[in-house]
Parts: sequence; structure tokens; C-alpha cells
Amino acid sequence: MSPAVDRNVVFWFRRDLRLADHPALVAAIEAASGSGGRVLPLFVLDDRLTATSGANRVALRNACLRALRRDGLPLVVRHGDVASTITSTASEVGAHSVFCTADFAPYGRARDQSVEAALAATGRRFVTIDSPYAVAPGTVRKKDDTPYKVFTPYSRGWAEALGSTALLDPVDAAAVDWLAASGVGIPVDPSGVAPSLPVAGERAAEARLSTFLDTHLHAYGRLRNDPGADATSRLSPDLKFGTLHPRQILNLLPEGGTGTAKYRSEVCWREFYADVLWHRPDSARHAFVDGMGAMTVDEGTRADEVFAAWCAGRTGYPFIDAGMRQLVAEGWMHNRVRMATASFLVKDLHLDWRRGARWFMHHLIDGDIASNQHGWQWTAGTGTDAAPYFRVFNPVSQGTKFDPDGTYVRRYVPELAVLSDAEIHEPWKAGGGGMFGGVDGYPPPIVDHSVEREEALRRYAAVRGR
Repeated sequence: MSPAVDRNVVFWFRRDLRLADHPALVAAIEAASGSGGRVLPLFVLDDRLTATSGANRVALRNACLRALRRDGLPLVVRHGDVASTITSTASEVGAHSVFCTADFAPYGRARDQSVEAALAATGRRFVTIDSPYAVAPGTVRKKDDTPYKVFTPYSRGWAEALGSTALLDPVDAAAVDWLAASGVGIPVDPSGVAPSLPVAGERAAEARLSTFLDTHLHAYGRLRNDPGADATSRLSPDLKFGTLHPRQILNLLPEGGTGTAKYRSEVCWREFYADVLWHRPDSARHAFVDGMGAMTVDEGTRADEVFAAWCAGRTGYPFIDAGMRQLVAEGWMHNRVRMATASFLVKDLHLDWRRGARWFMHHLIDGDIASNQHGWQWTAGTGTDAAPYFRVFNPVSQGTKFDPDGTYVRRYVPELAVLSDAEIHEPWKAGGGGMFGGVDGYPPPIVDHSVEREEALRRYAAVRGR
């Protein structure tokens, strides 16, 4: 079918697996209606993204696709090279345009350029509308048109650029004249999926948001750093897959209150990191701060051994081990504990931050390249707005401060549940034991924090000012 008589539109779902507040989908439906055509809802299984997602994110993605179908969308799933699959599908169904929500990550931008070129070669349009963010990356800039490198001034510009958070009405899937086409089934979930994943789909996301606003927002400023309280929103996976848009969150936040202010700030942090990556795509793999890439890191057999202990939650430091075990069990980790476990890997074990970032990305259901990599760089002292490198998190005091009664540790390190609150973050002292005493079945500390802190500072001094 030639482009001259094409009437239909393809809508390509990516990180926007919802029907509510969906500007790009609404625009596709309007474009098809205006040309007397219909809309083909399409999802393309991208082998490159699947290979780098890990079993947990693949399983959650699949569940989100199934949820869209349950909500009445006749989603067509296809598999293959993305550019050729999109182009051949548009040709097959007589589509004059392919609509989608814009992508701002390095791989997504390069992929979309290929898709646009392939479509243009057949006389078809590639139309991107909206973004996965309340303020699209690249929007907020300094007066001299350069990007921000520090969060606080960026956050002020972000608030000014935010504008209205008014929402579009949800698309009524039953009322749209969808176009049908053949496809493949939604894949069977891979092996190795964490035993506890959240319910997927936008209805579940909306329920989580409602519960958070009703029961936790008022105390969010006070309890957000307490992993035992389970007082965060758990909405990061929903934002990752677009079953919820940040506009929907911001639209429902009440005015005033420390809870609202703190939560808006967390939304803004996510968008800041996306902006950083948009301007500096190399920072996904390399130190943002010049010179910090020269930091000496440990390698070899001993490094592999301590890395394996860290991954397994067997470091001998309960707060660290609880976080690593939560990651494996749920595909998620409390943000305070993410910082503590990252600091332990980089500054107590002296390993490359990228090694830990890869482990997180392999397991996290909310694994987002911008947030994950730049969160790690913040802790490692190599990124934007980084904590000073000499701020080395103490793995014991992090526990005593943020999990003082041991609720979090007992939940994920049950072999320590019998210990008192005074002992649970230093189990080697249980029963009057020394550094190598403690609880049967639980390892002694694999390193001495006081010694490794000094070593971390020595290595920092060697590269400071480069």
C-alpha cells in the first residue's frame, strides 16, 4: 500500500504502558480519526533491551503488557529488529505515521533515529509526543544555556518549568476503533525471577499511589529514611514502565506540608538525573567528574570473593546484608539502603562503582539507567552533586540511626532475629564475643570498616585535584 492511500496509524508503546493521561496515544487516535483510519497498538520485543534488563524487569514488563490487555487494549506484540519491524508493520497495515512517547536515554535516542530514518525512506512519519517526565530532559538550563550540574539550582528551574499538571482523560479502550494484526504471544517469564514482585499494571499503580497519599505522605518527611517502616511509595517501578506518569503524582499531591515538599523533591531528583544523562550520555559508563576515573580499585581473586559476599548479603554487616537480600528477594531496595550498600562496595571493599551498578541493574524492577548510574556516582563521589568522597558511610551507624530497633534487619536477616536491639547491628559483640564472635550461621565482618575508611581516603587523596 503506498503512502498516498495510507489512512491508519501505528501507536508504539514503550515506557508508557497505560491508558490514562497519555498525550501521545490521544494524538495517535486523533490522527487516525482525522484520516478516516484506525490505530494499531504495538509493542516490539527488543532483544537488546531484554538482554540488559534482568529477569525481574522482564517479568514485570510482561505483566504490564498482560495488564494492558486485561484493560481492553488489543495490543499486538511483535519481535525482531526494531527499525525493520516498525517499518514493515506500518507498511503492512497501511499506516501513514507511527506515534510514540519520546525517549531520552542514549540507546532509545539512537534507536529512534534509526526508526525515523527507516520510516522516512518509505514516505512515513515518525511522531514523538510528550515524555516519561514532568519536565523533559534538556528543558531546564542556566541563563547561559548550559546544563545544571547541581541538583538544588536545577530543582528551582524545574519548578518554574513545570507549569500545569492537568491530566488528560483516560483513553476508553472499548470506544476506540483499533486495528488488528498478527503477532507473537507475550513471552513466558524467564527463570530466576524474584519471589516477591509487585502487582503490575496501571490499576495497581493507581492503587499504590492512593494508598501512599492516604496513609504515608503526611509522615514521609520523617519516615522516608526508615527502611523498617516501609513508608515510601514504591512507585519507582510504575514510573519506570510508565504505568503511572509523574504528572499523575504531582497532580494529586496536596499543597503544603513537609511530606509533599520531600516527595516533590524525589520526583525532581529522578528528572535531574535524566537531564544529566541527556546532556552527558557518557556518564552512564564513565565518571562524570574529571580525574575521579583514575581512582585505584581492587581486582583479582580477593576482590571477586568480597564482591560475591556483598551480592549474597554475607558481608557480616547486618544493615548492608539486609539490603542486598531485599534486592534478591524483591527486585527492589529502600533508597537509604541503596546508598549504604553502594558506599560499602566502593569505600569499604574498594571496588569499581560500575560493578555494583551492573548488579543493581540486573535485579532492580525499577532499574533505570539514569537514576541507577547517577545514584551510584553520587555515592562514589564521581558524579554530579556528589557527596564529598571523604563522606564514608559507616555500615554500623547507618543501621543504628535508620533502623534503631532492628526491624529491617530482622525482616531480611532472620538468623539475627534473636539478638537484642543493642546487639543486632554489631552481632560480633553478642554474648560478649569480639570481632569474630557472634551468631552461628552468620559471618563475621569481611573487612574492618575503620581500616578501610582510611584506605579509601588515602586513595582519594592520590587522585584529588587531577
